[in-house]
Amino acid sequence: MHNRSAHKTVPAGLYTAEERVRRDATIWTPVQGILAPLQFVVFLVSLALVLRYLATGLGYEAATISILLKTALLYLIMITGAIWEKVVFGQYLFAPAFFWEDVFSFVVIALHTAYLWALLSAALSPVSLMLLALAAYAAYVINAAQFLLKLRAARLQAQRAPAQAREATA
Repeated sequence: MHNRSAHKTVPAGLYTAEERVRRDATIWTPVQGILAPLQFVVFLVSLALVLRYLATGLGYEAATISILLKTALLYLIMITGAIWEKVVFGQYLFAPAFFWEDVFSFVVIALHTAYLWALLSAALSPVSLMLLALAAYAAYVINAAQFLLKLRAARLQAQRAPAQAREATA
């Protein structure tokens, strides 16, 4: 026999109904919605500047400033994302729904922080700094893809939610 009440308590996707309500009600959702594309635009500009420097030897300062701006946005989105996770899931990081994204976010942050340390300590040559930035950027692209896949999953879940609600009450 099919137990319908069990389906009402088990989340059928990324968010429970309560988490979805909290997600939609918090100011941190639109904050993330603004910061994520802003960071991506800064990343694209910075990537172009880094590649230009590596190809021509020109524009080291512009590339460095762009990496610093990208890193500042990364830290900001990580802090606000942790607050968002606390509001929606009740914990600052590593909520089950975003566990692997958070794990990989720390790889991204570690690489960006290593760049900052190497820049400030003059531990690496300019070319090596730019290569480290590219490694950080490659990790960022992977992490961004993880979050885009979660966003897609959330949208698909939202599209299925009305049908599931009708089934649960039928």
